[in-house]
Amino acid sequence: MNRYGQQLFFVGFSRQKRQPAGSRPLTARLPRQYPVAHRQLTLVDVPRELRRLRTGFEPQDPDFAAFLEEAVRDHGELHGWSKTRLNVTRQGLRVLARMQETPGAPIKASHVAELDPITFNRQPILDVLDAAGLLEDDRKPAIVTWYAHQTAGLPAAMADEVHTWFQVMLKGSTASPRSRPRAHVTIRVRVRSLLPVLRTWAADGRSSLREITRDDINHALPAQGSDRTLTCSALKSLFRILKARRLVFKDPTTHFKTGKPETRIPLPIDGAAMREALESNKPIREALATLIGYHALRSGEVRSLLLIDVHDGRLYLSNRTILLSHPARRSLAAWLDFRSLQWPGSINPHLFINTQTAVRTAQVSHVWINSTLGFSAQALREDRILDEARATREIRRLCDLFGLSVKGAERYLDTVEPTPL
Repeated sequence: MNRYGQQLFFVGFSRQKRQPAGSRPLTARLPRQYPVAHRQLTLVDVPRELRRLRTGFEPQDPDFAAFLEEAVRDHGELHGWSKTRLNVTRQGLRVLARMQETPGAPIKASHVAELDPITFNRQPILDVLDAAGLLEDDRKPAIVTWYAHQTAGLPAAMADEVHTWFQVMLKGSTASPRSRPRAHVTIRVRVRSLLPVLRTWAADGRSSLREITRDDINHALPAQGSDRTLTCSALKSLFRILKARRLVFKDPTTHFKTGKPETRIPLPIDGAAMREALESNKPIREALATLIGYHALRSGEVRSLLLIDVHDGRLYLSNRTILLSHPARRSLAAWLDFRSLQWPGSINPHLFINTQTAVRTAQVSHVWINSTLGFSAQALREDRILDEARATREIRRLCDLFGLSVKGAERYLDTVEPTPL
Protein backbone atom coordinates (compact mmCIF):
# COMPACT_ATOMS: atom_id res chain seq x y z
CA MET A 1 0.00 0.00 0.00
CA ASN A 2 2.90 2.36 0.75
CA ARG A 3 5.10 1.11 -2.08
CA TYR A 4 4.73 4.21 -4.32
CA GLY A 5 3.69 6.81 -1.72
CA GLN A 6 1.91 7.41 1.58
CA GLN A 7 -1.62 6.12 1.96
CA LEU A 8 -3.99 8.78 3.36
CA PHE A 9 -6.89 7.86 5.62
CA PHE A 10 -9.61 9.55 7.67
CA VAL A 11 -9.01 9.76 11.40
CA GLY A 12 -11.07 7.25 13.35
CA PHE A 13 -11.94 5.02 10.35
CA SER A 14 -8.99 2.67 10.68
CA ARG A 15 -8.74 0.03 13.35
CA GLN A 16 -6.13 0.58 16.03
CA LYS A 17 -4.77 -1.84 18.54
CA ARG A 18 -6.00 -1.32 22.06
CA GLN A 19 -3.34 0.39 24.15
CA PRO A 20 -2.62 -0.83 27.65
CA ALA A 21 -3.81 1.39 30.49
CA GLY A 22 -1.38 4.19 31.35
CA SER A 23 0.52 4.07 28.05
CA ARG A 24 0.95 7.16 25.86
CA PRO A 25 -1.26 7.43 22.76
CA LEU A 26 0.39 7.00 19.41
CA THR A 27 -1.10 10.17 17.93
CA ALA A 28 0.44 13.48 19.09
CA ARG A 29 -1.92 16.04 20.58
CA LEU A 30 -2.50 19.02 18.29
CA PRO A 31 -1.71 22.49 19.75
CA ARG A 32 -4.82 24.44 20.65
CA GLN A 33 -5.51 27.92 19.32
CA TYR A 34 -6.34 30.78 21.70
CA PRO A 35 -8.65 32.49 22.23
CA VAL A 36 -11.19 29.73 21.72
CA ALA A 37 -14.20 30.42 19.50
CA HIS A 38 -16.86 28.77 21.69
CA ARG A 39 -18.45 30.17 24.82
CA GLN A 40 -19.84 28.29 27.80
CA LEU A 41 -23.37 29.45 28.62
CA THR A 42 -24.10 30.24 32.26
CA LEU A 43 -27.25 29.24 34.09
CA VAL A 44 -26.83 31.66 37.00
CA ASP A 45 -24.64 34.79 37.01
CA VAL A 46 -22.91 34.72 40.40
CA PRO A 47 -20.80 37.77 41.32
CA ARG A 48 -17.19 36.96 42.20
CA GLU A 49 -15.01 38.54 44.85
CA LEU A 50 -11.71 38.69 42.98
CA ARG A 51 -10.32 41.26 45.42
CA ARG A 52 -10.04 38.54 48.07
CA LEU A 53 -7.94 36.25 45.85
CA ARG A 54 -4.20 36.76 46.18
CA THR A 55 -2.85 33.34 45.17
CA GLY A 56 -3.24 31.25 42.05
CA PHE A 57 -4.92 27.86 41.69
CA GLU A 58 -4.53 24.84 39.51
CA PRO A 59 -5.58 25.94 35.99
CA GLN A 60 -8.68 24.48 34.37
CA ASP A 61 -6.87 24.17 31.02
CA PRO A 62 -3.13 23.35 31.34
CA ASP A 63 -2.54 24.29 27.70
CA PHE A 64 -4.04 27.74 28.27
CA ALA A 65 -1.96 28.19 31.41
CA ALA A 66 1.18 27.34 29.41
CA PHE A 67 0.11 29.80 26.71
CA LEU A 68 -0.27 32.60 29.29
CA GLU A 69 3.06 31.69 30.85
CA GLU A 70 4.80 32.02 27.50
CA ALA A 71 2.99 35.30 26.76
CA VAL A 72 4.13 36.82 30.08
CA ARG A 73 7.71 35.67 29.58
CA ASP A 74 7.98 36.97 26.02
CA HIS A 75 6.35 40.32 26.85
CA GLY A 76 8.47 40.78 29.96
CA GLU A 77 11.74 39.99 28.19
CA LEU A 78 10.85 42.33 25.35
CA HIS A 79 10.05 45.26 27.67
CA GLY A 80 12.79 44.68 30.24
CA TRP A 81 10.56 43.73 33.19
CA SER A 82 11.99 42.93 36.59
CA LYS A 83 11.59 39.51 38.19
CA THR A 84 9.06 40.89 40.68
CA ARG A 85 6.91 42.42 37.95
CA LEU A 86 6.99 39.14 36.02
CA ASN A 87 5.95 37.05 39.04
CA VAL A 88 3.12 39.37 40.10
CA THR A 89 1.74 39.55 36.55
CA ARG A 90 1.98 35.78 36.18
CA GLN A 91 0.12 35.29 39.48
CA GLY A 92 -2.67 37.68 38.47
CA LEU A 93 -3.17 35.90 35.16
CA ARG A 94 -3.40 32.57 36.95
CA VAL A 95 -6.20 33.90 39.14
CA LEU A 96 -8.09 35.24 36.13
CA ALA A 97 -7.61 32.03 34.13
CA ARG A 98 -8.82 29.87 37.03
CA MET A 99 -12.02 31.93 37.40
CA GLN A 100 -12.97 31.74 33.71
CA GLU A 101 -16.32 30.26 32.76
CA THR A 102 -14.89 29.28 29.36
CA PRO A 103 -11.22 28.27 29.65
CA GLY A 104 -9.22 29.88 26.87
CA ALA A 105 -11.73 32.65 26.11
CA PRO A 106 -10.78 36.35 26.07
CA ILE A 107 -10.56 37.93 29.52
CA LYS A 108 -12.61 41.05 30.17
CA ALA A 109 -10.89 44.22 31.30
CA SER A 110 -13.61 44.67 33.92
CA HIS A 111 -12.51 41.37 35.51
CA VAL A 112 -8.92 42.62 35.64
CA ALA A 113 -10.17 45.74 37.41
CA GLU A 114 -11.70 43.53 40.14
CA LEU A 115 -8.28 42.21 41.22
CA ASP A 116 -6.83 43.47 44.46
CA PRO A 117 -4.94 46.68 43.53
CA ILE A 118 -2.54 46.29 46.46
CA THR A 119 -1.38 42.81 45.44
CA PHE A 120 -1.59 43.08 41.65
CA ASN A 121 -0.55 45.82 39.25
CA ARG A 122 -3.36 45.80 36.70
CA GLN A 123 -1.67 47.64 33.84
CA PRO A 124 0.96 44.95 33.09
CA ILE A 125 -1.79 42.31 33.08
CA LEU A 126 -3.78 44.35 30.57
CA ASP A 127 -0.67 44.86 28.42
CA VAL A 128 0.07 41.13 28.28
CA LEU A 129 -3.53 40.22 27.45
CA ASP A 130 -3.67 42.88 24.76
CA ALA A 131 -0.41 41.72 23.17
CA ALA A 132 -1.60 38.09 23.20
CA GLY A 133 -4.99 38.96 21.67
CA LEU A 134 -6.86 37.84 24.79
CA LEU A 135 -8.22 41.16 26.02
CA GLU A 136 -11.91 42.00 25.76
CA ASP A 137 -11.99 45.70 26.58
CA ASP A 138 -15.42 46.34 28.07
CA ARG A 139 -14.40 49.37 30.12
CA LYS A 140 -16.46 52.52 29.91
CA PRO A 141 -14.59 55.71 29.02
CA ALA A 142 -14.06 57.93 32.05
CA ILE A 143 -16.05 60.70 30.41
CA VAL A 144 -19.21 58.53 30.38
CA THR A 145 -19.12 58.10 34.15
CA TRP A 146 -18.28 61.78 34.59
CA TYR A 147 -21.21 62.85 32.39
CA ALA A 148 -23.67 60.62 34.27
CA HIS A 149 -22.55 62.16 37.56
CA GLN A 150 -22.76 65.73 36.23
CA THR A 151 -26.28 65.42 34.73
CA ALA A 152 -27.82 63.62 37.69
CA GLY A 153 -30.91 65.43 38.95
CA LEU A 154 -32.15 66.81 35.62
CA PRO A 155 -35.77 66.07 34.62
CA ALA A 156 -36.14 62.74 32.84
CA ALA A 157 -37.22 64.16 29.48
CA MET A 158 -34.52 66.82 29.49
CA ALA A 159 -31.87 64.29 30.54
CA ASP A 160 -32.81 61.99 27.63
CA GLU A 161 -32.58 64.85 25.14
CA VAL A 162 -29.19 65.96 26.42
CA HIS A 163 -27.99 62.34 26.42
CA THR A 164 -28.82 62.06 22.71
CA TRP A 165 -26.63 65.10 22.05
CA PHE A 166 -23.86 63.65 24.25
CA GLN A 167 -23.82 60.36 22.30
CA VAL A 168 -23.47 62.22 18.98
CA MET A 169 -20.62 64.28 20.40
CA LEU A 170 -18.91 61.16 21.76
CA LYS A 171 -19.35 58.74 18.84
CA GLY A 172 -20.10 61.01 15.90
CA SER A 173 -22.96 60.54 13.45
CA THR A 174 -23.34 59.41 9.85
CA ALA A 175 -26.89 60.80 9.67
CA SER A 176 -27.55 64.43 8.86
CA PRO A 177 -26.04 66.58 10.19
CA ARG A 178 -22.98 64.36 9.91
CA SER A 179 -20.26 64.92 12.48
CA ARG A 180 -17.06 63.36 13.70
CA PRO A 181 -16.48 62.31 17.31
CA ARG A 182 -15.31 65.25 19.40
CA ALA A 183 -12.32 65.24 21.69
CA HIS A 184 -13.17 64.48 25.30
CA VAL A 185 -11.77 67.85 26.36
CA THR A 186 -14.20 69.59 24.00
CA ILE A 187 -17.13 67.57 25.34
CA ARG A 188 -16.24 68.40 28.94
CA VAL A 189 -16.01 72.12 28.17
CA ARG A 190 -19.40 72.14 26.45
CA VAL A 191 -21.10 70.10 29.16
CA ARG A 192 -19.75 72.45 31.84
CA SER A 193 -21.05 75.42 29.85
CA LEU A 194 -24.50 73.85 29.49
CA LEU A 195 -25.08 72.63 33.04
CA PRO A 196 -25.77 76.01 34.74
CA VAL A 197 -28.33 76.88 32.06
CA LEU A 198 -30.02 73.46 32.19
CA ARG A 199 -30.25 73.52 35.98
CA THR A 200 -31.72 77.02 35.89
CA TRP A 201 -34.41 75.92 33.43
CA ALA A 202 -35.15 72.81 35.51
CA ALA A 203 -35.52 74.98 38.65
CA ASP A 204 -37.99 77.18 36.75
CA GLY A 205 -40.21 74.16 36.08
CA ARG A 206 -39.10 73.28 32.53
CA SER A 207 -39.10 69.52 32.07
CA SER A 208 -38.12 69.35 28.40
CA LEU A 209 -36.02 71.36 25.97
CA ARG A 210 -39.07 71.57 23.69
CA GLU A 211 -40.39 74.28 25.99
CA ILE A 212 -37.37 76.56 25.54
CA THR A 213 -37.89 79.79 23.56
CA ARG A 214 -35.64 82.55 22.28
CA ASP A 215 -36.43 84.63 25.36
CA ASP A 216 -35.20 81.80 27.57
CA ILE A 217 -31.95 81.71 25.59
CA ASN A 218 -31.59 85.49 25.94
CA HIS A 219 -32.02 85.38 29.70
CA ALA A 220 -29.70 82.38 30.09
CA LEU A 221 -26.73 83.75 28.15
CA PRO A 222 -24.11 85.75 30.07
CA ALA A 223 -23.81 89.39 29.06
CA GLN A 224 -20.38 89.20 27.45
CA GLY A 225 -16.95 87.64 27.52
CA SER A 226 -15.78 84.07 27.08
CA ASP A 227 -18.63 82.69 29.20
CA ARG A 228 -21.16 84.01 26.69
CA THR A 229 -19.20 82.59 23.76
CA LEU A 230 -18.82 79.12 25.27
CA THR A 231 -22.42 78.90 26.49
CA CYS A 232 -23.90 80.09 23.19
CA SER A 233 -21.69 77.71 21.21
CA ALA A 234 -22.75 74.76 23.39
CA LEU A 235 -26.46 75.66 23.11
CA LYS A 236 -26.19 75.96 19.33
CA SER A 237 -24.59 72.52 19.14
CA LEU A 238 -27.24 71.03 21.43
CA PHE A 239 -30.32 72.38 19.64
CA ARG A 240 -28.91 71.79 16.15
CA ILE A 241 -28.57 68.06 16.85
CA LEU A 242 -31.93 67.81 18.61
CA LYS A 243 -33.65 69.59 15.73
CA ALA A 244 -32.08 67.20 13.21
CA ARG A 245 -33.27 64.23 15.34
CA ARG A 246 -36.78 65.80 15.57
CA LEU A 247 -36.63 65.93 19.35
CA VAL A 248 -37.48 69.66 19.40
CA PHE A 249 -39.88 71.55 17.14
CA LYS A 250 -37.53 74.40 16.28
CA ASP A 251 -34.06 75.68 17.04
CA PRO A 252 -34.34 78.72 19.36
CA THR A 253 -30.63 79.56 18.93
CA THR A 254 -30.96 80.52 15.25
CA HIS A 255 -29.31 83.89 14.38
CA PHE A 256 -27.70 84.20 17.81
CA LYS A 257 -24.14 85.54 17.57
CA THR A 258 -21.64 83.76 19.75
CA GLY A 259 -18.88 86.34 19.48
CA LYS A 260 -15.21 85.62 20.10
CA PRO A 261 -13.68 84.35 23.33
CA GLU A 262 -11.35 86.61 25.25
CA THR A 263 -7.67 86.00 24.61
CA ARG A 264 -5.41 85.50 27.60
CA ILE A 265 -2.42 87.82 27.84
CA PRO A 266 0.88 85.85 28.00
CA LEU A 267 2.90 86.73 31.09
CA PRO A 268 6.52 86.08 32.12
CA ILE A 269 7.22 83.55 34.85
CA ASP A 270 9.31 83.76 38.00
CA GLY A 271 12.97 83.96 36.97
CA ALA A 272 14.19 82.20 40.12
CA ALA A 273 12.04 79.10 39.48
CA MET A 274 13.15 78.94 35.85
CA ARG A 275 16.83 79.33 36.80
CA GLU A 276 16.49 76.57 39.38
CA ALA A 277 15.08 74.21 36.75
CA LEU A 278 17.76 75.09 34.21
CA GLU A 279 20.52 74.40 36.76
CA SER A 280 18.91 71.32 38.30
CA ASN A 281 21.04 68.32 39.24
CA LYS A 282 18.31 66.01 37.88
CA PRO A 283 19.03 65.21 34.21
CA ILE A 284 15.37 64.88 33.26
CA ARG A 285 14.35 68.23 34.77
CA GLU A 286 17.31 70.05 33.22
CA ALA A 287 16.62 68.50 29.80
CA LEU A 288 12.94 69.47 29.87
CA ALA A 289 13.70 73.00 31.09
CA THR A 290 16.37 73.70 28.46
CA LEU A 291 14.39 72.18 25.60
CA ILE A 292 11.27 74.21 26.40
CA GLY A 293 13.06 77.25 27.77
CA TYR A 294 15.36 77.70 24.75
CA HIS A 295 13.17 76.42 21.91
CA ALA A 296 9.63 76.96 23.28
CA LEU A 297 8.30 73.48 22.48
CA ARG A 298 4.72 72.68 23.31
CA SER A 299 4.02 70.05 25.95
CA GLY A 300 2.44 67.79 23.33
CA GLU A 301 5.53 68.08 21.12
CA VAL A 302 7.79 67.13 24.03
CA ARG A 303 5.65 64.09 24.87
CA SER A 304 5.66 62.77 21.29
CA LEU A 305 9.41 63.20 20.67
CA LEU A 306 11.14 59.98 19.60
CA LEU A 307 14.76 59.00 20.05
CA ILE A 308 15.28 59.13 16.29
CA ASP A 309 14.05 62.75 16.19
CA VAL A 310 17.31 64.02 17.73
CA HIS A 311 20.52 63.65 15.72
CA ASP A 312 23.27 65.75 14.15
CA GLY A 313 22.62 68.56 16.63
CA ARG A 314 19.10 69.07 15.32
CA LEU A 315 15.58 68.33 16.48
CA TYR A 316 13.26 67.12 13.74
CA LEU A 317 9.59 67.94 14.33
CA SER A 318 6.70 67.23 11.98
CA ASN A 319 6.45 70.83 10.78
CA ARG A 320 9.98 72.21 11.20
CA THR A 321 13.61 71.42 12.02
CA ILE A 322 15.26 73.09 15.02
CA LEU A 323 19.00 73.70 15.36
CA LEU A 324 19.60 72.85 19.01
CA SER A 325 21.40 75.31 21.26
CA HIS A 326 24.54 74.23 23.11
CA PRO A 327 22.80 74.02 26.54
CA ALA A 328 20.05 71.88 25.00
CA ARG A 329 22.60 69.53 23.40
CA ARG A 330 24.51 69.18 26.66
CA SER A 331 21.41 68.52 28.77
CA LEU A 332 19.96 66.02 26.26
CA ALA A 333 23.28 64.13 26.17
CA ALA A 334 23.27 63.93 29.98
CA TRP A 335 19.66 62.72 29.98
CA LEU A 336 20.36 60.02 27.37
CA ASP A 337 23.32 58.76 29.42
CA PHE A 338 21.14 58.62 32.53
CA ARG A 339 18.34 56.87 30.63
CA SER A 340 20.65 54.18 29.27
CA LEU A 341 21.98 53.47 32.77
CA GLN A 342 18.60 53.56 34.51
CA TRP A 343 16.57 51.56 31.96
CA PRO A 344 19.03 49.70 29.70
CA GLY A 345 16.42 47.18 28.53
CA SER A 346 13.59 49.59 27.76
CA ILE A 347 12.19 49.48 24.21
CA ASN A 348 10.09 52.62 24.61
CA PRO A 349 10.86 54.68 21.47
CA HIS A 350 10.07 58.05 23.07
CA LEU A 351 12.81 60.44 24.13
CA PHE A 352 11.40 61.08 27.60
CA ILE A 353 10.28 58.19 29.79
CA ASN A 354 9.72 57.58 33.49
CA THR A 355 9.33 54.61 35.80
CA GLN A 356 5.82 53.82 34.55
CA THR A 357 6.46 54.19 30.81
CA ALA A 358 9.93 52.60 30.73
CA VAL A 359 8.35 49.12 30.80
CA ARG A 360 5.79 50.07 28.15
CA THR A 361 5.75 52.02 24.86
CA ALA A 362 3.39 54.81 25.96
CA GLN A 363 4.09 58.54 26.21
CA VAL A 364 4.56 60.43 29.44
CA SER A 365 1.65 62.59 30.56
CA HIS A 366 1.19 66.37 30.61
CA VAL A 367 0.84 66.20 34.40
CA TRP A 368 4.20 64.44 34.75
CA ILE A 369 5.97 67.07 32.63
CA ASN A 370 4.55 69.93 34.70
CA SER A 371 5.30 68.22 38.01
CA THR A 372 8.87 67.41 36.89
CA LEU A 373 9.48 71.01 35.86
CA GLY A 374 7.88 72.41 39.00
CA PHE A 375 5.69 74.80 36.99
CA SER A 376 3.61 74.85 33.82
CA ALA A 377 5.38 73.94 30.57
CA GLN A 378 3.04 76.32 28.71
CA ALA A 379 4.06 79.19 30.99
CA LEU A 380 7.75 78.51 30.25
CA ARG A 381 7.03 78.41 26.51
CA GLU A 382 5.17 81.75 26.64
CA ASP A 383 7.99 83.32 28.65
CA ARG A 384 10.50 82.32 25.96
CA ILE A 385 8.38 83.68 23.10
CA LEU A 386 7.76 86.93 25.01
CA ASP A 387 11.48 87.35 25.50
CA GLU A 388 12.10 86.88 21.76
CA ALA A 389 9.29 89.28 20.85
CA ARG A 390 10.74 91.90 23.21
CA ALA A 391 14.21 91.50 21.68
CA THR A 392 13.37 91.39 17.96
CA ARG A 393 9.80 92.71 17.48
CA GLU A 394 9.56 90.74 14.20
CA ILE A 395 6.52 88.61 13.34
CA ARG A 396 8.40 86.60 10.74
CA ARG A 397 11.11 85.63 13.22
CA LEU A 398 8.56 84.44 15.79
CA CYS A 399 6.78 82.34 13.15
CA ASP A 400 10.00 80.73 11.92
CA LEU A 401 11.50 80.04 15.34
CA PHE A 402 8.46 78.74 17.20
CA GLY A 403 6.03 77.55 14.51
CA LEU A 404 3.44 80.25 15.29
CA SER A 405 0.79 81.56 12.94
CA VAL A 406 0.77 85.25 12.06
CA LYS A 407 -2.20 85.77 14.38
CA GLY A 408 -0.43 83.95 17.21
CA ALA A 409 2.73 86.01 16.74
CA GLU A 410 0.70 89.23 16.81
CA ARG A 411 -0.67 88.22 20.21
CA TYR A 412 2.83 88.27 21.70
CA LEU A 413 3.86 91.48 19.92
CA ASP A 414 0.71 93.23 21.12
CA THR A 415 1.66 92.27 24.66
CA VAL A 416 5.10 93.84 24.25
CA GLU A 417 3.90 96.86 22.21
CA PRO A 418 0.13 97.39 22.53
CA THR A 419 -1.50 98.55 19.30
CA PRO A 420 -2.69 102.19 19.69
CA LEU A 421 -6.43 102.76 19.36
